[in-house]
Amino acid sequence: MQPTLARTVFRSAATAAVVAAVTAVYRLLFRANPTTVALTFLLAILIVAATWGLKPAVFMSLASTLAFNYFFLPPVGTLTIADPQNWVALSAFLVTAIIASQLSERARREALQAHRRRHEVERLYAFSQRLLVAENVAELLNDVPQYVVEAFAVRAAAVFVVGRPDIYRSGPDIHAIDAEQLKAVAARGELVADAGRDLYFVPLRLGVRTVGAVGISGVALARETLEAVGSLVAIAVERAGAVEKLTKAEAAREGEQLRSALLDSVTHEFRTPLTAIKASVTSLLTDGKLDAGQHKELLTVIDEETDRLNHLVGEAAEMARLDAGQVELQLEPHPIREAIDRAVEEAKQALAGHPLQIDVPSALPPVRMDLGRIKDVLLQLLDNAGKYSPASAPIRITAETKDGRLLVSVADRGQGIDSFEQALIFDKFYRGRDQRRLVAGTGMGLAIARAIVEAHGGSIGVTSQLGHGSVFCFSLPLKS
Repeated sequence: MQPTLARTVFRSAATAAVVAAVTAVYRLLFRANPTTVALTFLLAILIVAATWGLKPAVFMSLASTLAFNYFFLPPVGTLTIADPQNWVALSAFLVTAIIASQLSERARREALQAHRRRHEVERLYAFSQRLLVAENVAELLNDVPQYVVEAFAVRAAAVFVVGRPDIYRSGPDIHAIDAEQLKAVAARGELVADAGRDLYFVPLRLGVRTVGAVGISGVALARETLEAVGSLVAIAVERAGAVEKLTKAEAAREGEQLRSALLDSVTHEFRTPLTAIKASVTSLLTDGKLDAGQHKELLTVIDEETDRLNHLVGEAAEMARLDAGQVELQLEPHPIREAIDRAVEEAKQALAGHPLQIDVPSALPPVRMDLGRIKDVLLQLLDNAGKYSPASAPIRITAETKDGRLLVSVADRGQGIDSFEQALIFDKFYRGRDQRRLVAGTGMGLAIARAIVEAHGGSIGVTSQLGHGSVFCFSLPLKS
């Protein structure tokens, strides 16, 4: 109350001083006719009305009327008026001053309202942008009360959504906004305002359906703004729920595709060695006329196909461990040439008939890596290069440093990979469309290679051109 009283006293004194100043100017400095004086008073009243509102302007109108009568209308120096026409002039001046003050006050009030509405619209836009970020309902509901507090400068906010037991609040003060009132508003679907306490409860509406309520405390907002906040929150909750359901459905669909791919891989890749083993064992058991050479040949087939089965099962187990993050890397400084030499030694059979070019500068710094697993990555790339390259086509291995990373490349002269498949070949169980039936494999090798490289903090990719071959390249950080 004290600041309001002080402001009223100050404005009344200021308007009285303006009236006294105008009177002094026209009485002491130079003479002017009553019309000029009246227009000057009227202009000052309009300025006060536009600046401070109606009450100071009305006070100034009365003070100006008295000064105009006493100092400028004959007989001067008295509050009486000799000429009846001056009564009309004085009355017209007073009425004009008050009406002009009202109009000016109305224009000022409407301008302030328009500015406030514009500011609220800007806040609503910023609020809506923040609501669109979340794609999880729980995350959204935890963030919405704080968004409301920050966007509209309110003291506290709380959100209740039908079907969820919790009340989501902007702070620890649980008494600011009553939970039962929130639930009641959500049930009735009607806005409740307690202007005396600046407390508002707004239903979250989607059309005719109410999905919850939001409580806002600490600032007076327009009803339209409150309803817009409720609608935006309701839409955001519905959107986040839809995105969450879509994500789950997509995950389920991808899981089903993964299971189908796994079954397809298992039935196709495991059936071949099992069939060979079964045929060899059947021959050994039923045909007693086999000589020693045939007997050894069948046992060799069983041995080789058993190793192949063991390799397939090992790949699947390795992929599962890498996906689960259960593999501990033995990181030690090693020159990359050491891993390359080991991989080349183990890939002799796959590289048979392919000229091999190795371009690895001796000055390359050592890199912290799990030597055995990086060797497996190189072995996989060399094995693929040997499988998918025509006979006698050269294969090249290069290594270099760039931007604090070690880059290792394996280039072949195979058929190449089209741009669509380049983004898929590192996925589990994916195999090239033209190679699925021509070359044996499970589609897990490159996925395992990527998981190993990424576990080292590196990356792997491929550059390819149809008919001209492919270059597989992976990078490892030189400092970790």
